[in-house]
Amino acid sequence: MDFRTIIHLDLDAFYCAVEELQNSSLHGKPFAVGGRPEGRGVVSSCSYAARRLGIRSAMPMARAVQICPNLIILRGNHREYGQKSRQVMEILRQTTDLVEQISIDEAFLDVSEISGNKVALARSLQSRIKSETNLPCSLGIATNKLVAKIATDVGKSSIQTDTFPNAIQEVPVGQEAAFLAPLPLETLWGIGPKTAETLHRMGMQNIGDLALWPVTDLTKRLGKLGFDLHARANGIDHNPVTTHRDPKSISQEVTFGKDTNHQHILNRTLQHQALQVSTGLKRAGFVGTTVKLKLRWADFTTITRQITLPEPVDNERTILEYAQKLLKQNWNGKTLIRLIGIGVSGLQRPSQQLSLWDKVDYTRMAQLEAALHQVRSRYGQDVIQRGAQSPNQHGLPPDEEELSQ
Repeated sequence: MDFRTIIHLDLDAFYCAVEELQNSSLHGKPFAVGGRPEGRGVVSSCSYAARRLGIRSAMPMARAVQICPNLIILRGNHREYGQKSRQVMEILRQTTDLVEQISIDEAFLDVSEISGNKVALARSLQSRIKSETNLPCSLGIATNKLVAKIATDVGKSSIQTDTFPNAIQEVPVGQEAAFLAPLPLETLWGIGPKTAETLHRMGMQNIGDLALWPVTDLTKRLGKLGFDLHARANGIDHNPVTTHRDPKSISQEVTFGKDTNHQHILNRTLQHQALQVSTGLKRAGFVGTTVKLKLRWADFTTITRQITLPEPVDNERTILEYAQKLLKQNWNGKTLIRLIGIGVSGLQRPSQQLSLWDKVDYTRMAQLEAALHQVRSRYGQDVIQRGAQSPNQHGLPPDEEELSQ
């Protein structure tokens, strides 16, 4: 039987590594990239020296500063991050055509057809990336994507250091289930807090317990998820390395610097987000059939509501109209809102037939949106605004420095 060999690559503390290249005095110091602590800023990435103190990604920056009062906080240079990421991905694609980039700092490679020792190949990749970009990385090697990804995480966590781990972890063929067995249930894809709680109540403590549980009982209790989790717990994953992937949705969300129930602020924010989502759809060449609204109250309770449209759209006006409708249906006008977001899903390529625009109203709307898109693409997003979008004392759309996403 032929087995695949998948390598998962993760650039160690990527943002921080890039920042150290720009400023060597940061080396070995606790620092974080993210938002301001006096607002709603969160930690996007932090150095390993900061991690040793208990600081983590997604932690409120105010909490991080409480843990480490002398924490160095950087806003970040996303243009530089993007450039470095592209350099690394080009190195990977020179190794194999089967590269699936899953984020700015992570990728899967299918190296099944490359002859030779795969651990040596991983070391060679690690060395080349260090030599050509001066960036550290860790790699996991296994017969599938699931186990390779977990192998990277296990390899990194096994190395205690104030610098970058530069780990390489291989899971030999046939050892997938044994490798996963002692790990926490939450390590597996598809197990969030609620599912983990359900499994714990059933008496499971780790992935090994899940692997040994009767699959018929899991399927009866959890449906298809139970079947899938049982397979994953046994180290089974047939998902291919996909070199191109269409997005499932395009969205924008904002956390306010201060909780608000001000109708004008919320409407202005939705207008800005509808524009950004519409622009994203047009750039990607998609229309969508579902508009989603995400709301997070001041107590961190989060709800997501959606509505299916009669026809696929990509225009700002329709997206905004349905988002405002969802807001009206799900907000009492008084409850303080911490976060608000718009998304469009059910993405598809536009039909080549003209029947979509047969109605006069849709034709005019399409022409207007196309004209606005051309002008904004050439002169900037803010060159034309709807009447209600003129600047006001509230300063919305919110300045990025006051937001954490």
